[in-house]
Amino acid sequence: MEKESNKKSRVLIVGATGYIGRRIARASLAAGHPTSLLHRPDMKPQEIEKVQTLLQLKATGARLIPVSFDNHPGLVKAVSEADVVISALNGPTMASLQLKLVDAIKEAGNVKRFLPSEFGTDPSRMAHAIAPGNVTFIDKMEVRKAIEQACIPFTYISANFYMAKSVANLAQIEKIFPPRESVVLYGDGNVKSIYLDEDDVATYTIKTIDDPRTLNKTVYLRPPENILSQREVVEEWEKLIGKELHKTSISAHDFLALIPEKEFPEQIAIAHFYHFFYEGCLANFEIGEDSEEASMLYPEVNYTRVRDYLKRYL
Repeated sequence: MEKESNKKSRVLIVGATGYIGRRIARASLAAGHPTSLLHRPDMKPQEIEKVQTLLQLKATGARLIPVSFDNHPGLVKAVSEADVVISALNGPTMASLQLKLVDAIKEAGNVKRFLPSEFGTDPSRMAHAIAPGNVTFIDKMEVRKAIEQACIPFTYISANFYMAKSVANLAQIEKIFPPRESVVLYGDGNVKSIYLDEDDVATYTIKTIDDPRTLNKTVYLRPPENILSQREVVEEWEKLIGKELHKTSISAHDFLALIPEKEFPEQIAIAHFYHFFYEGCLANFEIGEDSEEASMLYPEVNYTRVRDYLKRYL
């Protein structure tokens, strides 16, 4: 059973202005956890939207802690006031900043759970990943190694595929709305992937932090009704709009040949999509004894189904 306690863990979130970080912050506050948000004290004028996000979260109960990652004593003090630390950092400095955070957690010695910035494909299964998409997995494994060498209690969250980046566009990389005329299928379009609403990712994440069943384990988010092929996602959209899309297919060879033609962010997306839609890396394995599945642990979570997510685009 999930641990029951009247005393909520104190949560420190790093990266709370980011895409998934702000959702995790909202979920933490909604669950009643005393929630602190670490942020840089030298935020720039062009980061005004991030500042506004922090202020909105502060207005709903979050505590703001301005500390630079170069301020090791400040980091140690911040984490020493938390029971759980969650990192939602992203970008090229994700690994280096988290390694500083690991050092601070190790020195503080009081954190009962650290959730590093994962929230995607399980990097431990992606040693074969192709460049340049492999950089993400290499960085995450470097952080994992540091966590485990420091004997820091952890939970790794494998959230698979965000719906806004996969369902909303029917997996068309350069689109953000679902197409209404035609769609490109990867191969035959029948390889299974796993899709998560980003707010559900946050809800499941916060559920794990006080649960002894998730200690030192990977938690896979695999809501059963959202384990679908690309073709099945397209069919859900076709049902909603009452129209069949024109479908073409691209082979794995031709898809990978697009990488040199694209800018770096699109190159990473193509590399990741290759593993998702041609290899089926998200759903082609069984969960082991060192892991748990979120929808089984927390059946009370009414997760967003793909078909319901698509309805907002009608």
